[in-house]
Amino acid sequence: MDWTEAAGFITGGLCVWLVVKQNIWTFPLGIANNIFFIVLFLRVGLYADAGLQVVYIGLGLLGWWWWLHGGPDRQKLVVKDTPRWAWPAAVAVIAAGTWGLHLALTTWTDSTVAGWDALTTTMSLTAQLMLNRKWIGNWVIWIAADVIYIGLYASKGLWLTSVLYAVFLSMCIMGLRQWRAARAAQVAPEPVPAEPVGVAR
Repeated sequence: MDWTEAAGFITGGLCVWLVVKQNIWTFPLGIANNIFFIVLFLRVGLYADAGLQVVYIGLGLLGWWWWLHGGPDRQKLVVKDTPRWAWPAAVAVIAAGTWGLHLALTTWTDSTVAGWDALTTTMSLTAQLMLNRKWIGNWVIWIAADVIYIGLYASKGLWLTSVLYAVFLSMCIMGLRQWRAARAAQVAPEPVPAEPVGVAR
C-alpha cells in the first residue's frame, strides 16, 4: 500500500457517501479521487482502469452540470426511474465496449486481466452516465461491477482498494434503497385535506 491507495480509499469512500445523499460535492471530490487512482492503476498495470479515471473526470464535470442545471428549465435534476429503453441500450454498450477494450488490451498492453478489466470499465462508464442523469438503475450496475472489482483488485494485491470496493458495495445497496425512497416520495399523491365536520356544501 502507498499514499495514492490510501488517498483513493479516503476520497472514494467520501465520494460514494455523498452521492448516496445526493450531495453535489460528490463531483469535485470524485475528480480528486480519479487523479489518485490514475497514478495507482498505471503503477500496477490496470491500464483500462487508469484510462477510465480520465474519462470519469470528464463525466464528473458533465454530471456536476447536469445535477445543477439538467432538469426542466435548467433546474436541478431529481431522482427518476430508469427509462425502459436504457436497459437494452446499456447491455449492448457493455457487451460492445467489453469486446473492444479486451481486444485493445490484449493487443497493445501486457495486461493479465484484460477481460475483467474491460468488463468493469464498460460497466462503470455505463453506470456513471446513468448516475449523471439520476436514474435509479445506476445502482444496479454499480453493485454488479463492485462485486467483480473486489476480486480483481485483490488479485493484484491492492488489498486496501479491494476493501474500499467492499465498502462501495454496501453503500451502493444503501444508495439503491434511499433513491427508491426519494423517488417514491416525489410521486406520492398530495394528501387531500379533510373537510371540517358540520360544514354544509
